[in-house]
Amino acid sequence: MIDRATLLQDLQRLLPKLEADLRARASDTPAIDADFRAQHAAALADKRTAAPFLEWREDLLTQVGVAWILACVFVRFLEDNAFLDHPLLAGPGDRLAAARDQHTLYIRANKTDSDREYLLHVFATIGKLPALGRLYDAHNPLHLLGPSADGAQDLLRFWQRTDPATGALHHDFTDPAADTRFVGDLYQDLSETARKRFALLQTPVFVEEFILDRTLEPAIETFGLAAVRMIDPTCGSGHFCLGSFSRLLAHWQRVEPGTNPAELVRRALAAVHGIDLNPFAVAIARFRLLVVALRAAGVAKVRSAPAWPLNVFTGDSLLFGPEPGQQVAGALLSEAIKGAYRTEDADDATRVLTQRYHAVVGNPPYITVDDKVVKTAIKQRFKSCHGRWVLVCPFFERFFDLAEHGDGTERRPAGYVGKITGNNFMKRDFGKKLVEDFFPRWDITHIIDTSGAYIPGHGTPTVIAFGRHQRPVAPTIRVVMGIKGEPAAPEDPAQGLVWRAILDQLDRPGSESDFVSVADGARENFYQHPWSIGGGGTG
Repeated sequence: MIDRATLLQDLQRLLPKLEADLRARASDTPAIDADFRAQHAAALADKRTAAPFLEWREDLLTQVGVAWILACVFVRFLEDNAFLDHPLLAGPGDRLAAARDQHTLYIRANKTDSDREYLLHVFATIGKLPALGRLYDAHNPLHLLGPSADGAQDLLRFWQRTDPATGALHHDFTDPAADTRFVGDLYQDLSETARKRFALLQTPVFVEEFILDRTLEPAIETFGLAAVRMIDPTCGSGHFCLGSFSRLLAHWQRVEPGTNPAELVRRALAAVHGIDLNPFAVAIARFRLLVVALRAAGVAKVRSAPAWPLNVFTGDSLLFGPEPGQQVAGALLSEAIKGAYRTEDADDATRVLTQRYHAVVGNPPYITVDDKVVKTAIKQRFKSCHGRWVLVCPFFERFFDLAEHGDGTERRPAGYVGKITGNNFMKRDFGKKLVEDFFPRWDITHIIDTSGAYIPGHGTPTVIAFGRHQRPVAPTIRVVMGIKGEPAAPEDPAQGLVWRAILDQLDRPGSESDFVSVADGARENFYQHPWSIGGGGTG
């Protein structure tokens, strides 16, 4: 069984060693150094970064190091749970010896190769399987740079390490439930540098379920199961994508119980879309979707799985695709993919971001943008960016622009939007333009103060907003106002007193408890900045 805590701790120690090895190889190998400098020069010219070379390269080396580790994690999980025919890296019991035999055979046939080439051979071998192609394709950062021969040997030995007393592997990935939640822990905590840069934070399941209840479910009812599409433009490790897939599949299973499960899996996957700036977040989301799809379809071996649509791609959802309000055109497409990094799925990400969706959900980052060039590019595209703005503002625009634009009638219904985000836009000056110029354009239906709820990992006070991409319909907005925060961290955050109060009272305007009050506030009051929805009253 997977020991999540020990695995994370061991990989946190392994990553800096791997990064140091990659750094030395990048510096000491003239061809690699020249290639990296050329990539950086192109990024500067295309206004993708303002960072100096060594700083830019350091971020890239972290991505490469994590990519090599995750590529091995995926193989280890698949081979330990018998999704692969033959073990290639390790495995419990006799499977470790079988994996070592595979290594021996390869080295005998390729006498000048090192363990780096063997690992690349492993990735290429399983990458040829239709279902796994996107996990190991040319956009994977591992193809930018490999470790030294010694570094690769250390990496391979890490996975084959055993307890001398018992002979058992230190890291056994066997899991009858094939639960991939542990990979989300790696997404969030493996690299402290990446966590800070990308604001890596997993959305708790209870928050994800709440948002999908009020976006994807009514979207299915409004647009029909066969038509509905969802997207998370900041998908991270894929919680919203996985939750949406499970719901869509369950609907299909109820509607067509006699249809081949693999076909129903394909339909559900085809409706799920995700974009993220972070390549290893996308790799994790794809892998998790693949595993749940295998189990849902009853496919025991990956070789038997088709090339299911895994519509999760690497790209900046604020810079790819058309600007808000613009129609899709060929010129826009070519402009959007200019200067794409090798690790970005530029064409696919652009295509996905030029479509419209019936449900747009997510937990976008709340941070500022440090890179001046990137910050300027975002501000030019998103007019809600004002003063010392943070990413809360442009992501409000992006989320609503991705939703189907409706006119308030049954003939042309609007898409549903739901997001949890930082609440600092409500009072700080940078939110003035967002509130006064943009909120009047959208049918905001709910504003829910979640700052008092215990949401693990969310140090920034948050708010959940729901709406539809159409002109406002009702004269009021349903508002949940905080009165008192959680008295202590609950053992189960989903059962926290504040969170339970929100769920219990949301559909009861006029209700009040010790923790929140709920009211239907006049819409025009929310077009004036600043807001105050704390203390149980609106101001």
